[in-house]
Amino acid sequence: MTRKTSILLNPSERDLLMPPCLLVDAVGLEARAAELRKRSWKKEVKLEAIERAISMTDLTTLEGADTPGRVERLCQKALRPDPNPDIPPVAAVCVYPNLVATAARVLEGSPVEVASVASGFPAGQVPLPLRLEDTKMAAENGADEIDVVISRSAFLSGRLEQVFEEVQAFKEAAGPARLKVILETGELGTFDRIAKAGWLACEAGADFIKTSTGKVKINATPATALCMLHVVRDFEAHSGRVVGVKVAGGIRKSKEALHYLALVLETLGPSRLTNRLFRFGASSLLNDLIRQWKKQKTGRYMGPDDVCLD
Repeated sequence: MTRKTSILLNPSERDLLMPPCLLVDAVGLEARAAELRKRSWKKEVKLEAIERAISMTDLTTLEGADTPGRVERLCQKALRPDPNPDIPPVAAVCVYPNLVATAARVLEGSPVEVASVASGFPAGQVPLPLRLEDTKMAAENGADEIDVVISRSAFLSGRLEQVFEEVQAFKEAAGPARLKVILETGELGTFDRIAKAGWLACEAGADFIKTSTGKVKINATPATALCMLHVVRDFEAHSGRVVGVKVAGGIRKSKEALHYLALVLETLGPSRLTNRLFRFGASSLLNDLIRQWKKQKTGRYMGPDDVCLD
């Protein structure tokens, strides 16, 4: 994969509604991702970039100990991440299907979306009817967005038609909710597989393709994100449909977030720097973004007591 060359080896041929060959230059991909890490941001631009990153963050709680009260507190933080009113709200709050109604009640009428994981998250190793029921429940309870996982077992076994049809079924079960399809890139192993899985998900109706569940050893990486950004760029050129990208897992520092924004800017252009088309699934990132925002405003670094950690 290069900066100017499509990853589609032969976009005129299609098999299972996708090009039969996706050619990825892994060395070039890693080099380009590393190059963009060095991008410098002027002070006023950096402040705007940090604000955008905050507005692109999905706050998530996916623990066995989650309670309605915990979700309500998370929603309040999503609406107002900091007492300073100049700091924008985040993009969404993501919870399990049974807690969607709680989040929907608190966030009703606000710009913050209600997201839910579904489809047997995170492994997806349950029968399809149960995964679909999980997805329907999230939609019926009021989710604006639903994050589903592909069957990595089916994909890695070469059962691509099964994966395609399952994503189509999730899309139907989600109804009007936007569908974010998690590839779990750390388990796919190669950029070629990541590109193929991403293209398949786009063809099947995904509104976003997402790197990871955050529940495995290897989650989002800049090179993986760049691979997926190339996929959605080429898919748009091929089909005319725009698909978003979400990176999740292991992103904790503001400088990492700015690196991802540079990848988006240089690959897709400034029009894609919106939370409608790019997201961070990284709750711990928010606190560092707020610290860095205050550093840009005041000229001094904030301590832990200067940021609300709840």
